[in-house]
Amino acid sequence: MKLELITETPQETKNLGEKMGSLSEPNMVWTMSGDLGAGKTTLTQGIARGLGITRTVSSPTFTILKIYQGRLPLYHFDAYRLEGTHQELGFEEMIDGEGLTVIEWPEYMEDLEQTEPLRITLHRLGEDRRRIVLETENEKYAALMEALK
Repeated sequence: MKLELITETPQETKNLGEKMGSLSEPNMVWTMSGDLGAGKTTLTQGIARGLGITRTVSSPTFTILKIYQGRLPLYHFDAYRLEGTHQELGFEEMIDGEGLTVIEWPEYMEDLEQTEPLRITLHRLGEDRRRIVLETENEKYAALMEALK
């Protein structure tokens, strides 16, 4: 399954994330790829809002993982600094838990495909305009993708 969406402003990107967060279910794993400044954290801020999280959401670049409590827990990973390291993150416990796992820079984590994630790729089309591509083979994301059309 594949869905391509265009957002014109950072606020539209957050609004898309908010809708995604409101539709999320326990044990979902979403990966986010895109260049620096593509909008991964902006989209995640909207997802958090959709989960009812009121805390400020920022990139976990230096902490690798931030956990936020809302309707579901949000496990926000940034794997950018994991390349070549063997850090014990407790990743398996989180994806088997009751929350939503969002992973920025998934290419730096091994064996993610076994989780059959929803792969989200953000492309810069200008200063604020983004093409956001959602792809998966996992049927549990079909309703989410249909609702976002």
